[in-house]
Amino acid sequence: MMSMYYQAFQNHMDLTAPWRAGASSALKFLNLVPQGLSDQVVGRLSAALELISRSTLTYDRPAYGIDSVMVGNREIAVTEEIAYATPFGSLLHFRKDGAGEQPRMLLVAPMSGHFATLLRGTVKTLLQDHDVYITDWHNPRDIPRSEGRFGLDDYTEHLIDFLGQLGPRPHMVAICQPSVSALAAAAIMCEDNHPSRPATLTLMAGPIDTRIQPTRVNDFAKSKPIEWFERNLINYVPMQCRGALRKVYPGFVQLTAFVSMNLERHIKQHLDLASHIAKGEKEKAATIKTFYDEYFAVMDLPAEFYIETVRDVFQEHLLPQGKLMHRGRPVNTRAVSRMGLMTVEGEKDDICSIGQTLAAQDLCTGVRAYRRVHHMQAGVGHYGVFSGKRWNNEIYPLLRDFVHVNS
Repeated sequence: MMSMYYQAFQNHMDLTAPWRAGASSALKFLNLVPQGLSDQVVGRLSAALELISRSTLTYDRPAYGIDSVMVGNREIAVTEEIAYATPFGSLLHFRKDGAGEQPRMLLVAPMSGHFATLLRGTVKTLLQDHDVYITDWHNPRDIPRSEGRFGLDDYTEHLIDFLGQLGPRPHMVAICQPSVSALAAAAIMCEDNHPSRPATLTLMAGPIDTRIQPTRVNDFAKSKPIEWFERNLINYVPMQCRGALRKVYPGFVQLTAFVSMNLERHIKQHLDLASHIAKGEKEKAATIKTFYDEYFAVMDLPAEFYIETVRDVFQEHLLPQGKLMHRGRPVNTRAVSRMGLMTVEGEKDDICSIGQTLAAQDLCTGVRAYRRVHHMQAGVGHYGVFSGKRWNNEIYPLLRDFVHVNS
């Protein structure tokens, strides 16, 4: 019998909501107190109230907040529009009127416990030179059970459908986990001579072959039989939600796993946050709060997608062995041709180690040598591959030139 720990967690969050709301209201009142009046006492109290008010998770997608971007030497307004949608995800377009014609690009976001907004910085950088669309996945806890299942095949099929909406020869960039589905979609579309097969495929820090230098994440996935994951990690969406009784891998469980990997760092960050607030260091406090506003916005994973990903990608390694199937047909990576293939890895990546993404180059034997690019970025971990200064200054220029040469 499956436990109801997700329901218990939701009940706890609902019961403690008045305490957080009260702390938030009191904090607003304290901010009205004139400076100089018992600053030390007010600062400490503000810090305590801030931590209480923030002791929660949100299941609502944060805003992308990209209102404009520099294109050349001009600032261009950016408008979000849903180009296409299914119950499980939207094809979100960052429209730029007056930017001229640019290569159309699908940015494939992972479905791994956070919303696609985690790639906000990646999007903003890509927007300088590309017409960008993103896979904006919906939270399964908000999707009624009547909409059916969502597994690995459905994810891959969404990529094929989304690319079809972009028209002839778009470009696709996959971040981390969806690299497997992105490569599968490209193979199927090339084999079918689909008019919207990608002109380029870029795989960034993706688990193409996790047999290569396994990480702690890879070892955990293989440490137990798949039945253990089904029995211990899959739960029902609480009754308070639109997706009540849908089976999911709860986002708060995934977040707990992420936090536990760097627990000391997260504890220090919150101690620093309290210290900055107490001392009135607003800018330093705002930086930490902005990060955790995004980090604590969690999204559940459909049970089918999670279990199939663990089994097919991390336990059985079906893609690199040529055994992956899509809707009953073999995924033939040798069919990938007439397109560019770029793989990117980070030297210090502790989630997807060096060699795991590069493996795609050996699988795609139909890609001409002059259309292949591999880049190993020195000095970056997993997130540094697609965000931060090294991404902006060293990795992105290579990606931009690769896309434009193959457009």
